[in-house]
Amino acid sequence: MRATLAKILLTVSLLLTTLVSWAAKTEFEVSTPLTVAVGEAFRVEFSINAKPDDNSFQAPSFEGFDVLAGPVVSHGTSMSIMNGTMTRSVNYTYSFVLLPQSAGNRTIAAASIKVEGEQFRTRPQPIEVVDEGATTATRGSTAQRQQRRESMQGNVADRVAEDDILLRAIVSKSTVYKNEPLHVTYKLYTRVPFGDYSFDASPSFNGFWAQDLVKKGSQAQSGRETYNGKVYDTFVLGDWLLYPQQAGTLSIDPMGMTIVAQVVVQSRNPDPFFGSGHEVYNVPRKVQSRPMTITVKPLPAGAPSDFNGAVGDFTLETTPPSSRLTANTGATYTVRISGTGNLTFVQAPTLLLPSSFEQYNVKTTEAINTSAAGISGYRQFEYPFIARAEGPFEIEPVSFSYFDPTRSEYVTLRSKEVQMEVDPDARTASNEAPVVAGRGLSKEEVRLLGEDIRFIKLGAATLTKERRPLLFTSAYWMALLAIVAAFGVAYGMLRRRIRESQNLVLVRGKRANKVAVQRFRSARKYMELGDRRAFYEEMLRALWGYMSDKLNIPVAILTKERVREELRKRGIVAEEAQRFTEIIARCDEAQYSPSASASMGEVYAEGVELLSQMEAKIKR
Repeated sequence: MRATLAKILLTVSLLLTTLVSWAAKTEFEVSTPLTVAVGEAFRVEFSINAKPDDNSFQAPSFEGFDVLAGPVVSHGTSMSIMNGTMTRSVNYTYSFVLLPQSAGNRTIAAASIKVEGEQFRTRPQPIEVVDEGATTATRGSTAQRQQRRESMQGNVADRVAEDDILLRAIVSKSTVYKNEPLHVTYKLYTRVPFGDYSFDASPSFNGFWAQDLVKKGSQAQSGRETYNGKVYDTFVLGDWLLYPQQAGTLSIDPMGMTIVAQVVVQSRNPDPFFGSGHEVYNVPRKVQSRPMTITVKPLPAGAPSDFNGAVGDFTLETTPPSSRLTANTGATYTVRISGTGNLTFVQAPTLLLPSSFEQYNVKTTEAINTSAAGISGYRQFEYPFIARAEGPFEIEPVSFSYFDPTRSEYVTLRSKEVQMEVDPDARTASNEAPVVAGRGLSKEEVRLLGEDIRFIKLGAATLTKERRPLLFTSAYWMALLAIVAAFGVAYGMLRRRIRESQNLVLVRGKRANKVAVQRFRSARKYMELGDRRAFYEEMLRALWGYMSDKLNIPVAILTKERVREELRKRGIVAEEAQRFTEIIARCDEAQYSPSASASMGEVYAEGVELLSQMEAKIKR
């Protein structure tokens, strides 16, 4: 009994300890060196001590760096029991290998990730990129490394064979009739992994009406196929349905693209920092599909008189109105053409109605589906009309002709003749107003004979005094002059605003002080909170950003020596320029050295005072 109770107590204590450890604060951090050299690859790691949501990690853009590898995801779980206390830790790491593009001050932007729907972000990490090309030895070693890498790059390129990456244009037919659909697909065939691609040339379908079958925003359709005895991964890059609009020989232009193949090789020189892993080499390859030639045959002679260019396989359905109508009432004759072909080009057939019928505009509705097999569905035409005279009438059949490419002949479809009886209008009969009836009468000939004089207003006329209109009075001209003057003033102000907004240098110079003041306010908040690192980071942003905007020099190439030289050109004495570089140095030192003697209050006051003095002296 005691042994069972001891086991239960131990299990409960372990569960409580596990829950406490799992409830620990989630931290998302970035690890990177503070200083690197030009041409030196280094590792950046983003780590979080909790299990993130699937596909929630968002890497920064890494501006100023080339991404050699990554992201490489690793995770681990550890548990330990000490003095009856169990601790459990989970860690996920996303690693990148970067290569600086040029010297200067760079910043690794913030990365984001989600844990159980809650978003976490890292702090932006500044990195100083140093150019070590000053010494001959360093230049020699860098050149040797570059030469070795170029040599290795050439050897790796040989591993990608010519037929490892192919781009093909696949057409459904090489000979078609005019307006007969043709399916064209552009496919990428690859036997090696690739990281990026770009299009060099897009096909132009001259002489064709093109219908794109790929929906915008959809992912490329992928699969696996065997071609020339080899298995490839395939990706559909373009899918079109083409309708030739002219007879003769038409060409389909090739599609060209540059694809970057990725080759992974074993590292020859083990590195104590990176380890003896693998290296990824990018091998760019240009591929192009073959141009295609299509023979378009003209439609044969002898087309029916009602043929309007429809090509395909169609059916005709008609819905006639009721066989008995009353005069002056409306009805509709409906024609539906269904099938497969160039359905979007099908026009409404001609409907011949008796001349005493008043016909209105045709209403068209359609339901069309586009696929690789062609365009299918239907087009429906509604002919509304009003019968204006009574008597027996006939509506002639509706005919529709199309060309069937499978049988290479014209086909004519006809509806049945419609017999109708139009009864007299009840209102006409009650008023004993006879109507001239009979076939062949136009609506102008159908006249009312019982009444020839319409109602005239009775009683005394009501007359009102005519008021003088505002038009062309003095008030009118004054108002018009005021409107023109206001328009001129507004136009001048707008033109001035446009000229100033187009002058980017002037805009940056004007907003430099405003942006610096906002960053000084943020730095002051961090100073009040006692956050030294965030305070000095915001002070550096304010100082460097002000100089970048005011001098119109990007921050990436802004150095202390260049700031002193540019300030000298603008009339700033050397002492004040020196004060600026001293404040920058004090902020750099205090940001990463907790033991530095710099006071946040002193640095803040000196920075604000210095930028205020420079704002008054710098002449743009």
